[in-house]
Amino acid sequence: MQIGLSYDLKEAIPVEQDGLDDALEEYDSPETVALLSAALEAKGHSVVRLGGGRQFLDNIRREKIDIVFNIAEGRGNYRSREAQVPSILEMLDIPYTGSDPQCLVVCLDKSVTKKLVIAHGISTPWWLTIANEAELYQTSWDSFPFPAIVKPTCEGSSKGIRLSSLAYNVQQVQKEASRILKCYQQSVMVEEFIDGDEVTVGIVGNLPPKVLGVMRVLPKKKDDHFIYSLEVKRDYLNLVEYECPALLEEKILDEISDCSLKVFKALGCRDFARVDFRVSPRGIAYFLEINPLPGLGIYSDLVIMAMKMGWTHEELIGAVLDAARERYPQCICV
Repeated sequence: MQIGLSYDLKEAIPVEQDGLDDALEEYDSPETVALLSAALEAKGHSVVRLGGGRQFLDNIRREKIDIVFNIAEGRGNYRSREAQVPSILEMLDIPYTGSDPQCLVVCLDKSVTKKLVIAHGISTPWWLTIANEAELYQTSWDSFPFPAIVKPTCEGSSKGIRLSSLAYNVQQVQKEASRILKCYQQSVMVEEFIDGDEVTVGIVGNLPPKVLGVMRVLPKKKDDHFIYSLEVKRDYLNLVEYECPALLEEKILDEISDCSLKVFKALGCRDFARVDFRVSPRGIAYFLEINPLPGLGIYSDLVIMAMKMGWTHEELIGAVLDAARERYPQCICV
């Protein structure tokens, strides 16, 4: 098959001199693109690098592509940005891997996602969404359970989540929320902090989707409250250990796996995803968010998890591609 690879490179995105140091956090490196290309070529396919943005628009109209392997995060800070490439591919009737535009838009908005998840009986920490400065200072915090995590509503890769994001009182919430409103130009989520294990779940496939693994993220330094922040992710080799399979009680593991699959199906995810939870000391699993477009670089949580479960990177990429091909009859015979 002739496979198009859509992606957004960090180097391709112009950033202002006074821009945020995590402005490009979600975008990929040339090394990741080369790794994905090699994995697809190892399966006997030819790969056409489509890029992202305007380059993608030019290339997708010029090249003859059987299916697109999509890892493009989209341009700008729009809450619909992850849907940009899939929307174009659907308009051109070109098959592609991963979730559809509607799913990607919903899942990038953490507040909308949590509302839908609650409707399906899944536990999630209490939260408030703040749209602007006026709303921030008019909000009543009398019954809000502190401490709280303050983060952008529509970002991934821990973008905007720093060690300073944990707030113990209203004043700290207001300070951190003001920073996010100003810097990220989007609404802010203030979410009850669940003091417990950070757990992430990988899912691959469609009929049926299957849990790839359940991984616990353990801090090497035992602080009072562990936050899987941007600082931690950037220095993960020194700051955390990844335990997969997670050494949790079987009952908790079963609950987390069941909840992950329920969320995956309820939100209309396809092919692969990663679901994040916090598990309280009482053993209650709280859904945090789902990423239907998780990173596939060698340093990404889903890839780390797969390798700890005995998969190779090539096998993971092949499984995602195969799941997508099964959805398109025209691709099965190619």
